[in-house]
Order: sequence, then C-alpha cells, then structure tokens
Amino acid sequence: MKIKRLAAAVLAAALLASLTACGGGSGSESTTSAATTAAAAGTEAAADAGEAEGGSSVSIDRGSEFITVATGPTSGIYYPIGGAFATALGNAGYKTSAQATGASVENISLIQDGGAEIAISMQDSVMQAYEGFGAYDTADPDLRAMMRLWPNYVQLVTVEGTGIKSVEDLKGKRVGVGAPNSGVELNARMIYEAYGMSYEDSEVDYLSYGEAIDQMKNGQCDAAFVTSGLPNATVSELAFSYDMVIVPIDGAGRDALIEKYPFFAASTIPADTYNNKEDVESVFVYNIMLVNKDLSDDLVYDMLDCIFSDEGISTIKASHNTADKDIDITFGVDDIKIPLHDGAAKWWQDHGYETPQN
Repeated sequence: MKIKRLAAAVLAAALLASLTACGGGSGSESTTSAATTAAAAGTEAAADAGEAEGGSSVSIDRGSEFITVATGPTSGIYYPIGGAFATALGNAGYKTSAQATGASVENISLIQDGGAEIAISMQDSVMQAYEGFGAYDTADPDLRAMMRLWPNYVQLVTVEGTGIKSVEDLKGKRVGVGAPNSGVELNARMIYEAYGMSYEDSEVDYLSYGEAIDQMKNGQCDAAFVTSGLPNATVSELAFSYDMVIVPIDGAGRDALIEKYPFFAASTIPADTYNNKEDVESVFVYNIMLVNKDLSDDLVYDMLDCIFSDEGISTIKASHNTADKDIDITFGVDDIKIPLHDGAAKWWQDHGYETPQN
C-alpha cells in the first residue's frame, strides 16, 4: 500500500480537485481522517499537479452505457458492496445492474465472457485464472483490474468439543471447504497443501460457509473455512450462540503458503472481532475489482472518476462497515498482482499512484 513519492496531501487533494465532473455532493463522513486532512492541506498544489499531468476528466455519454456489476450471493458481503458500486455509477448517470452470482470464480467467467463490465473477485482466484494453475487449466493473460478493494481474511472456525486447535487437527474431521471452485474452496485447498495435507486427510464437504456452519450447529460438521471481510455476519451468529473457536493459521505452514502464493499476507483476526479474547494468527488476500478488457479507456477512467467522487465513495462506504474501513483511494493499487486496464492505469497514475504491473 505504498504510494508514489508525492506528499499525501497532494495526492488526496488531486482526487478532489479532479472529480467535479461526477457531480460529487457533500463529502463522505466516513472518509479516512488522513485523506480528509490531506485534502484540506493540499488542494491548490494538487490542482496544479493534475493540470501538469494532462487533467483527469474525459467525455462519456453515460446514459448510453450499461454497466453490469457482478457481485456475489445475496447472503454475502460482495452483494451489498457491489450493489453500492452500481448505485454510485447509476447516480452519476450510467445505466446499471447489480447481478447476484456465486462470487469469485463465476465473476471471473462473466468478465471473460462479456457478461459483466466490472466484477468483484478474490485476488488468489484471479491469479489462478491469470496464470493458469489450480482451478484453471489455461492462463488468461487478458484479465485486467480496475482497483483494489478490501482484504478477505481466512477464518477457520470450529466449536468447542471437536478437538481442533490447529490446521493439522483437521485430519479425520468433517470439514466444510466451500462450494466447488469457489474462492473459499480455492483458499482451503491451498492451505491444506501448505500444511503438507490434502483433502484425502479429511472428510470434506463442498458446502458454502453458510451451509457448513448450519451443519456445524447440528453436529454434522466439525470445521468450516470462511474467507470474507471482518466481521462476517454468519460467523458472528455462530460465535454468539455457540462456544466457537477460531483456529490459527500460523507457523511453518503459513510461511510455506505465503512463499508459494505471495498474494496471501500474514495477518491477525483482532481480539473481540467475535468471541475471541486475543488476536488469532491468520492470512488475508485482497479482493479486487476486475474490469472487462474491451471497455474503452475513457469509459474506465470516467467510472473511476465517479466511484471516487464525494457522492460515489460516500455511497460505497455506507454499504458495509468493511467498505467504510477498507475502500479508499489512499490505499492505491500497487498490491494488485495483475495489470490494470489501460484506462484505470492512466487514472491512478494521473492521481499520483504507482502501477507496477503496467
């Protein structure tokens, strides 16, 4: 989450100075304090920087463009946040639709097949599709990103009495690993591998994490993989009603996971996120917003103008606590592992951010 060596004040203010074309209303109260302070400090300098880089507005007939946003299941976090992106673009004049989907893997397919203009996906799933490994037999080097979203934390949950205190304790247990080839399931498969295990070591069920947690309540499942932002409502419900345990993902297994798959990063699930009194070691992987490679550069540039206008980002941040905390221009795009769409790359570069994959 590094940014180009310009003052943070200039960077954040450059955004505010250049996005007036999207009709931003009053500023979002949920904008980070750092960004707010920076904007107040550097507006004039940022405007000069934007002019020096050729400005940041383009001409698009928004009313003639239809933008489908591929989200996720209606019970998950992708759906409300993806819906807010559609609302923000719709408020700016685009025709939009938020499509409920099976999340990451289906969304990648929709982007590849032209069924969606933008789509949310976990970066590990995207990297498998981009490079052609794991769930994908063939590489797709044409996948393109628009922006970074929020981190998804891998949460391996169980309940007291199962005896599961480590990943290795999943041996011989009934484990919900996610729907087949879902982002959650791809995470589970890689974690098993990193700890020198395979699905053959457990009795795995290809259930969504909601289904797996329901089975756990009935004593028919011992543990479930959940990959999502924090907190996850389904996990919170389990923690409220049962003696839930979050199993750490740590040690040599975690080191092996990150070494082989560097889109994972070491992290902790903070104390009191659920019923945990202490931090729990884990990993996270970013979600990113994919964009159809065939969209024009001006269209992608303009969508980013609208997303990060005052009104646009306020709408998105209001959709979910995770969006409020973890979707912000100040995080940049340098931790996205695939190239940006050319229109997106120009937008981020014009606003002072590094785009190392372009």
